[in-house]
Amino acid sequence: MVFSSTVFLFMFLPAVWLLHTLIPARFIKARNILLAAASLLFYAYGEPIYIFLMLGSVLFNWAMTLIMVKQKEATQSVICTVCVAANLAALAFFKYVPWLLSLVNSAFSTDFSVAVDSIPVGISFYTFQVLSYVVDVKRGKTEAQKSFGDLLLYISFFPQLIAGPIVKYDDIKEQIANRSVTINGTALGIRRFIYGLSKKVLISNTAAVVAVAAFGAESPSSLLAWSGAICYCIQLYFDFSGYSDMAIGLASMFGFSLLENFNYPYCSVSIRDFWKRWHISLTSWFREYVYFPLGGNRHGKARTVINRLAVFFLTGLWHGANFTFIVWGMWQGLLMMLEQFTGAEKWTKKPLLKPFFHIYTLLAVCLGFVVFNSPSMGFAVNYIGRMFSFVGGAADALYLFSPYTIMMLVFGIVFSLPVVPTVKKLLSKNQTLATIGDTASYVITLPLFALCVMTLASTSFNPFIYYNF
Repeated sequence: MVFSSTVFLFMFLPAVWLLHTLIPARFIKARNILLAAASLLFYAYGEPIYIFLMLGSVLFNWAMTLIMVKQKEATQSVICTVCVAANLAALAFFKYVPWLLSLVNSAFSTDFSVAVDSIPVGISFYTFQVLSYVVDVKRGKTEAQKSFGDLLLYISFFPQLIAGPIVKYDDIKEQIANRSVTINGTALGIRRFIYGLSKKVLISNTAAVVAVAAFGAESPSSLLAWSGAICYCIQLYFDFSGYSDMAIGLASMFGFSLLENFNYPYCSVSIRDFWKRWHISLTSWFREYVYFPLGGNRHGKARTVINRLAVFFLTGLWHGANFTFIVWGMWQGLLMMLEQFTGAEKWTKKPLLKPFFHIYTLLAVCLGFVVFNSPSMGFAVNYIGRMFSFVGGAADALYLFSPYTIMMLVFGIVFSLPVVPTVKKLLSKNQTLATIGDTASYVITLPLFALCVMTLASTSFNPFIYYNF
């Protein structure tokens, strides 16, 4: 089930929210049971078999952490290692083993295979959440959850189950134990959800039409290749940030507060700056559970380089079993290292040089996303070659840009910038204007939602990109 489906919008969400609201706040356990059951139904709607994998993961880690905290330090380390290895093994079996076997078969003309028809939806996200929980219990940063149901709710909570944000248990445990649904929280949640839905349905899906046509063309002109690359950047950002907005909005409707996952990444002036703004929850996870344990930047420049490249290698690999993801990750890591060792970051603070560094970052990100979206490195190299060949006419590109497409892409470019917070800041200087602006932000959600519904009814199904990861 996806957020941009009529089943979710008009059946699942209203029913779950109404039932959750009707349960008195003092019966928090009943509310948690309802949300856990609804989350399992949400997942089972699309993954009826793999739901048992997720349940098994939660049960295993719940039991192991309860056993772990009762042991001595040395035994705790062993149990934690076993848990981490088991979770990574499950992730690797479904996501990476088929790919590795295909490489072996190709290299040695063998015929190895595993009975894996598909990758369980959301396995990368909920596996990372489980890992953070186990490690934090071992570190003593949080207590082991005695209630299986509460831990299940943490892992399976449907707003962020499929594509994040990745939530640490310590950030949400108090909300699981005690929260309330308020009119203001619900209103803010609905507004945020509709904004996210609009990002996905109106902007991302429109940009996807151009991106798919360009990446699917046999010999795209330079104009079409550039159009496809830029539109894919718009598609990916509004697809994923739209999902995050919807997840944060849905959580607010049920009394939860999730951390932000994006902060206008296309405003970045360096790759380092970009990764402070893009998929913030994943960046934070790798920093805390991989980079720091490896030693961070505490053991000299050479070790720092190795540690950061290891993080970006794993970041790329996390996204999928393909050399394109690994190369994309390493591309980000190498550029970040180059920025650090050339001292480029200090120059990004110079007003006259900021535009140059902004253009450099956008170009680097765009080229990286071309690799990210390519089925193979050969395809990526050929596509980038077409971008810089500056050959071909404009006919194969111009027919894709209807007035509606152009309008949505303009909106995509505009709202990639911090327009909304800037307007809010200006309006906040006058109480009357601030009130009018806030009211308008709610009023506009009605036509936006209607337009989204009409668009969904007239177009084919288009799932979120990060459902694949």
